[in-house]
Amino acid sequence: MPNKNPPFAPKPVAWITGSGPIRVGRSIAQHFAERGYRIVLHAYKSLSQAEQFAAELNAMGTETMIVQGAVEAPEFAETSVQRIVREFGRLDVLVNSAAIWDWKSLEETTAREVQYQFEVNTLGTFLCSRAAGLQMVKQESGGAIILIGDWAVHRPYVDFAAYFAGKGSIETITRSLAVELATRNPAIRVNAILPGPVMLDPSIPEEKANMILQQCLLKRHGKPEHVAQAAYFLASHEFITGVCLNVDGGRSIYSGNSVDAIAHPTFIQRDL
Repeated sequence: MPNKNPPFAPKPVAWITGSGPIRVGRSIAQHFAERGYRIVLHAYKSLSQAEQFAAELNAMGTETMIVQGAVEAPEFAETSVQRIVREFGRLDVLVNSAAIWDWKSLEETTAREVQYQFEVNTLGTFLCSRAAGLQMVKQESGGAIILIGDWAVHRPYVDFAAYFAGKGSIETITRSLAVELATRNPAIRVNAILPGPVMLDPSIPEEKANMILQQCLLKRHGKPEHVAQAAYFLASHEFITGVCLNVDGGRSIYSGNSVDAIAHPTFIQRDL
């Protein structure tokens, strides 16, 4: 009598860049782990934190590996994908959470600072997405790629010109790669999340935190888990691609009655 049981299906694999330190990427990795994914963590300078987190995930029964390096380095993405496939046999989801965020007046902003913001936030995202996507092309099941932009590219803050120059490209890359990859394998989807303030630094004074709260249409602070939930939704939805999803509590359509309160621990709002 033939065996009617389906063949063993290996657990899917999710790679989350920027998931070593206690930031949004770690919450995303935790969320996918809790839903049965094998996890690939990524660290650059935060290797010890990634190793500790990997041990925690392994202890809860989640197969976990770590890749280390600068996302903007020319060979990093391809080498990492090769390692992932060699160890786990596949790659189903990539979430590009590695990023830098800095501010300086326009007069003080140098060419090198613009270049560095672009290299990490834009080029690094593109290289990781391309390497992961070309691997997914080979897989019958395809895969899902999620980029992370910023809601504020549509209403930029003063003094973040270098940052917005790089992050502003994320939406175009999302749509472009959605087309490029789905024309090679229609089971591949590429989407982006545009978060609002979702992880207030403890150093932010209560007065400023309240200002951020009041400028949220839903009158609540965002959490890293909100981005993680959106990432999982986009990764698991088979009929959404090329979409840039605001996860900002309505901040992109509402700013209250004052100048935008910027959720950066070292940023001092000027009088405008």
